[in-house]
Amino acid sequence: MIKAIINGCNGKMGKVISEEVSKAPDMEIVAGVDKNTDTSPFGYPVFESIDQFNGEAGVIIDFSRPESTVSLVPYAIETKTALMVATTGLGKEHKELLQRAAKTVPVFHTANMSLGVNLVKDVCRRVASVLTEGFDIEITEFHHNQKADAPSGTALMLAEAVRDARGGDSKFVYGRTPQTGKRKESEIGIHALRGGTMPGEHSVLFAGPDEIIEIRHLALSRRIFALGALRAARFIVKQGPGLYNMDSTIY
Repeated sequence: MIKAIINGCNGKMGKVISEEVSKAPDMEIVAGVDKNTDTSPFGYPVFESIDQFNGEAGVIIDFSRPESTVSLVPYAIETKTALMVATTGLGKEHKELLQRAAKTVPVFHTANMSLGVNLVKDVCRRVASVLTEGFDIEITEFHHNQKADAPSGTALMLAEAVRDARGGDSKFVYGRTPQTGKRKESEIGIHALRGGTMPGEHSVLFAGPDEIIEIRHLALSRRIFALGALRAARFIVKQGPGLYNMDSTIY
């Protein structure tokens, strides 16, 4: 039985993950961590700080905010608990912190837990490597009006994939407003839309001479991210120290 701690348990994703874990015969949540310490309807205790939990767990599942993710690392290292981070908006310093933690414990980090999104990333990487001359790349993402970070971590993940496929020289341009002058060939445009309750939509446009290729992923609910999180949790608890991502579970 995999015992999990959910960081951000009373958030939107935390609640969906709790529901999916309640259906899983091989997993259970032993504690939740959240600034909102209301008791979970799924029966596990909720703490304001992970340090208040004195039980045992095999994995920490993190869907929260970057500042909350930071507090998990010392606990994971001290207790030798696997850490699975799906929080977006992480800066360079946060990613370096996870890299250091990965020397001691298994760390799983991704900007998007959807299996489909990560396959889209690989398709976009392939397309970008083939459509080099004369093709411009524009990325658009659309999320609900409560999402704090923009552009999304997934949009940046897709942008980095196509940039790497082209040799790493492209420049990210956000929003393209205000701007004077024509588009440069080396640019990758990234655009963020916010509104309503949209779980997540990402589109990568390859616009060339007289033809356009668009690769699109639409999330119809948050459940797909929760199922991906369970898949990742089952994977990471079996690994030794190191830094892993969705590619590790797909291939």
